[in-house]
Amino acid sequence: MRRRIRISVAGLVLAVVVAACGTIGSGDDGAREAADIEQAPTVYEQEVPAGGERLLFEYGPVTVQPGQNPIEFSGLDVPKPDFDGYITRIAADIRREDGTVPPVDVIHLHHGVWLNLEGTSRGAPQPQFFAAGEEKTVTNIPEGYGYEYRADDRWILNYMLHNLYPLTEDIWITYELDIVPLDAPEAGDIEAVQPLWMDVRNGEIYPVFDVIKGSGHDGVFTYPDDAPDAYAEDGWIKNEWYVDREATIVWTGGHLHPGGLHTDLYVERGPSVSSPPIDPRADAQPPDIERAHLFSSEAWYYEPAGAVSWDVAMTTTPSDWRVAVEPGDRLTISVSYDAARASWYESMGIMIAWLADGTDGADPFSDDVAVEGVLTHGHLAENDNHGGEPAELPDATELDARPIDGPIDIVDFVYGAGDTSEEAEWIPSVTQGESLEFNNVDAPVAAGIWHTITACKAPCNQSTGIAYPLADADVEFDSGQLGNAGAPTTGQLTWQTPSDLEPGTYTYFCRVHPFMRGAFSVEPAG
Repeated sequence: MRRRIRISVAGLVLAVVVAACGTIGSGDDGAREAADIEQAPTVYEQEVPAGGERLLFEYGPVTVQPGQNPIEFSGLDVPKPDFDGYITRIAADIRREDGTVPPVDVIHLHHGVWLNLEGTSRGAPQPQFFAAGEEKTVTNIPEGYGYEYRADDRWILNYMLHNLYPLTEDIWITYELDIVPLDAPEAGDIEAVQPLWMDVRNGEIYPVFDVIKGSGHDGVFTYPDDAPDAYAEDGWIKNEWYVDREATIVWTGGHLHPGGLHTDLYVERGPSVSSPPIDPRADAQPPDIERAHLFSSEAWYYEPAGAVSWDVAMTTTPSDWRVAVEPGDRLTISVSYDAARASWYESMGIMIAWLADGTDGADPFSDDVAVEGVLTHGHLAENDNHGGEPAELPDATELDARPIDGPIDIVDFVYGAGDTSEEAEWIPSVTQGESLEFNNVDAPVAAGIWHTITACKAPCNQSTGIAYPLADADVEFDSGQLGNAGAPTTGQLTWQTPSDLEPGTYTYFCRVHPFMRGAFSVEPAG
């Protein structure tokens, strides 16, 4: 059953509060100090506009199978308002049957993208108008602007509900909308805006890339700047959009994954702007092209261990931010990740900007428009289980190693030989120069159960949470998601460890189901 719930018809009080976190870590690399938390950006709660209503919609129930994380599409049955109006705020979440929000380390909305199939006919560059991920950023279209909506618009929802455990649950995807009815007197004072979807891997159903530990510059990897062949096989530059009208950007914010530091929006202008985007790291730039930095959407981690988990909020532009752009300008985005501490697989970098017609904003080439942003929420209770505490798991470096015949089957969320998620007395071994083979037997089950073999720093035996384990091994390897079901799987059920590993003990975990742990040994040849 899909239903609509009206929860408010009155305006809320505008609140500006200082973000706070109840738990501060100590001793961990990158851990935040209490003073840092007190200096967090302000959290801005947008009020319901005059004449508007705040409505809550729910899509579901969606039966989430054990361990699943497929990309799904709804039909045209996405709940939405039954009257015309201007949407001014969107906030998404998920809930269980009892109304509670599940912990992020158990089940979470990896991503949800709302598409309006009528959007492009009204001037939007793409049909996507809203997205939400685990960081749950709220879209706050500034006062005086709104997204024009018609009751007969056709909406589709693209979503990935990630179940990190072998359990089955019914989940509802929820989303609040602030909307001013078109027949309300206040609607006459609202100017229509259109969404612009900016993505470093735009056009892909699963727009991801990998960040390998130690890559980039000075511990930071920026995509696409540090990936010179990022678009070589695509035939087009995916992180750009050419402005097709006189426009004012009135709001933007970013989306990234754990390990991410910030997304950045730029504009380029000049006679040669149709050439490839300016390389920000180049010593000399074309003299006839100007480049301006419009906004950096910063990842603010409440996570005590630093930039390693979903306990994060993204800054967005403040309510009075306006930037004018001209036809022919090129907008580009980039995203930066911390590559010093760990590898980050299947990473993203997305920004949604909202455009109004006309140039009623600051000139980015004469004014400093890259202001400090605001957060749309503080620490969320569903991120309380950070992990990384002592656990009763074996230390693989102290276990005996034995050679085995045949592949290691992954069955029922267990790695078979070498599994260390519970009791273990020995781990499998391979001679230097050879490989171990893994076979994901779970893959065809239910909606698809996909596993990875991802290197983590030994002994990799602390408690599971949103900040542990990490792909932080000194020697990196990763199988990708073993399955044959399209994105996000690799198209294969088997994988072999690298054959060039030096002698030693190697520990690993499953990025999809982090409670799964395993280990193997490489023995010297001869």
